[in-house]
Amino acid sequence: MAEFDFTILRELRKRSGLSIGEVSAGSGVSAAVISKLERNRTRAELDTLYRLARVFGITAAELLSLAEARLSHPLKATAHRNEDFLFREINYRNIRCLHAKAEKGARMKHPNIHQDDYELCWILEGTLRLTLPSEVHELSAGQSLQFDALLEHTYEALTDCELLILHIRKENRF
Repeated sequence: MAEFDFTILRELRKRSGLSIGEVSAGSGVSAAVISKLERNRTRAELDTLYRLARVFGITAAELLSLAEARLSHPLKATAHRNEDFLFREINYRNIRCLHAKAEKGARMKHPNIHQDDYELCWILEGTLRLTLPSEVHELSAGQSLQFDALLEHTYEALTDCELLILHIRKENRF
């Protein structure tokens, strides 16, 4: 099995509505090399990846990541409790997904899983009060709120509730 599958180049090219010749002209990489890469008949140099990636508006690292042979990354959820909330969680490099259940009156004042992320709280059932430093939000089923996860915040279940909390990694700021 190949380490990298560059047939993704064909898919990127077709999605962009480009011919091999147009990708070649935009990247300076020969049409023959592009064709061989699309058929996994050759390996790409880093400079080639960089030049091809620019044509599609992505980085060489993103192109290499797309070309990794593994197309999916299955995980099994873990379970834990944080104060009065019960969680099931999966954690990938760029996102942490938490499914929570809480009974009426449950509180969570010191969430302990925060990094420099965005936090999105989506209420699936029930009603929840989410308190931020200068705001208070009452969210019911179907509503969501996104905020900076580093802000001090408190969750309080106003009724029995079920919710999803997503921690989305921020892009590099500098």
